[in-house]
Amino acid sequence: MIRRHLEGEPAQDAFGRRLAQALVPPCVIYLRGDLGTGKTALARGVLRGLGHRGAVRSPTYTLLEPYALERLHLYHLDLYRLSAPEELEYLGLRDLLDTSSVLLVEWPERGAGSLPPPDLEIQIDYSGSGRDLLLLPRTAAGDRLVADLS
Repeated sequence: MIRRHLEGEPAQDAFGRRLAQALVPPCVIYLRGDLGTGKTALARGVLRGLGHRGAVRSPTYTLLEPYALERLHLYHLDLYRLSAPEELEYLGLRDLLDTSSVLLVEWPERGAGSLPPPDLEIQIDYSGSGRDLLLLPRTAAGDRLVADLS
């Protein structure tokens, strides 16, 4: 477990870029935090760090945004509007996680029981004008990610 304080959205973007460089698929990362804490900003930083140059939209209404990148496939899920975890079956979630895939999941508690377990959980909380991040590894892969970010 490590804690980080990030001051402003540029710091979240920079942290996301660092996280991108440490990612080794397959990997599942849960992004937890209240509305507006910057879960999508962090995901945007990860995507930029992986070379994505286009728009990064929050998948709040579509639930899923896929990104085919040079070295991996990234699937950004936002489950805020999910009515029931069983709805994830319609997304073909089981087929998404293969050896070249990374899942970034916002609001994972809404998909409880239907999501693959995380390698890493990132809790984002308000802290004045910045954000506090708590990184909780849940697997050996998560431990490696946290070590690379230390």
